[in-house]
Amino acid sequence: MFDALSDRLEGVFRKIRGTGRITEANVEEALRDVRMALLEADVNFQVAKDFVDRVKAKAMGQEVLRALSPDQQLVKIVHEELTATMGGAAGKLDLSGEPPAVLMLVGLQGSGKTTTAGKLATLLLGEQRRRRPFLVPLDLARPAAIQQLKTLAAQVGDGCGVYDTPTSGGDPVAIAKAAIEQARVGGYEAVILDTAGRLAIDEDLMAELRRVRDAAKPRQTIFVADAMTGQDAVAVATGFRDGIGIDGIVLTKMEGDARGGAALSIHAVTGKPILFTGVGEKLSALEVFHPERVSSRILGMGDVMSLIEKAEAAYDAKQAEALQKKLRKDEFTLEDFRDQLRAVKKMGSVADLMGMIPGMKKLARGQDMAGADQELARIEAIINSMTRQERRDHLILNASRRKRIATGSGTSVAEVNRFLKQYGQARKVMKSLTRGGPRGLLAQLGMGR
Repeated sequence: MFDALSDRLEGVFRKIRGTGRITEANVEEALRDVRMALLEADVNFQVAKDFVDRVKAKAMGQEVLRALSPDQQLVKIVHEELTATMGGAAGKLDLSGEPPAVLMLVGLQGSGKTTTAGKLATLLLGEQRRRRPFLVPLDLARPAAIQQLKTLAAQVGDGCGVYDTPTSGGDPVAIAKAAIEQARVGGYEAVILDTAGRLAIDEDLMAELRRVRDAAKPRQTIFVADAMTGQDAVAVATGFRDGIGIDGIVLTKMEGDARGGAALSIHAVTGKPILFTGVGEKLSALEVFHPERVSSRILGMGDVMSLIEKAEAAYDAKQAEALQKKLRKDEFTLEDFRDQLRAVKKMGSVADLMGMIPGMKKLARGQDMAGADQELARIEAIINSMTRQERRDHLILNASRRKRIATGSGTSVAEVNRFLKQYGQARKVMKSLTRGGPRGLLAQLGMGR
């Protein structure tokens, strides 16, 4: 999402770096460029102006002017102010008090409320939280939305309940009350209300939502916005804040090609924290919003903490231990290789993962990251086209077997041969690392003494 802004800011800092020192004149020039970069990213005009004013006030301090690396000092200041603009610290769901905690989702039609309800349920039910969610469809004007939420509840799995809202007739207030009582009796810890939406804010919608809010007494009212709509999302958020009151925000479709204006503006304008971001279609694609980490990624500084968290979520500790034993015994098969490939794919796209490693975004600039994802898919197709016996013993892969695998995977024999060669090299490297550490690896590469 922030690629264009990242590139513009990198250009600004490169220009400062080239001067060797920081002065009032080049700070003024740099901040003009920063302001233009923010406006091009669809950041609210007043937010951009206030941001630049704060950065300028700090940048002209004596400690920055006398710094040995003034460009680094400027990056540090921009990082701090970007973080503050987006809220400073990560917001949290409020599940305190006597269960069930009621969470009320509000927003315009098409913003992603229903899908977000399913994602929140998945998050609550996951290993880290272990809270049983209860989904409540309240968009009575759209029977399809009611059915969609029921379908999502089934996909979330055991432990997730859903209220059997009728697809015609009924009063949302009465349904909300009945659903909360049913959740209480059923021992659910959280109730997620998926309320009605419209194509635009109108008083009838606000009146209905106020009635539901007053009856359900939600622990938090969460505004769901489509990040692709930029400043429009900020204006709608302000309308919902003033109309019914909101406690937090979820930005959906953050994996898209939006310029980032909503994420950079919405907290500064509404005063409410961004709690989560939707980063894909899967029910697991909901991430806690960490302003500091997002700032680091915008400035090309990586996001190691998010990378670690993704790795921990993708890799099972017992499986990792079993894999380590296989590597030591030189028993790492193509079946194991495929399992690792799938775990990496669960962590996100190659471009996203590269952006989380400090310095890698610059190195990868101009490279075909989409091509890297396609290559991973091609490798998995090759392995899937093998029999179980072939995956467990690659040495039996003769010419006729390789031709059959190429046909089955939609690749060529040359591609199959190239992958098997890479797999053999990977086995040697991993074996050297597990047995001899770095020295073993150097010896394998012919660099040892």
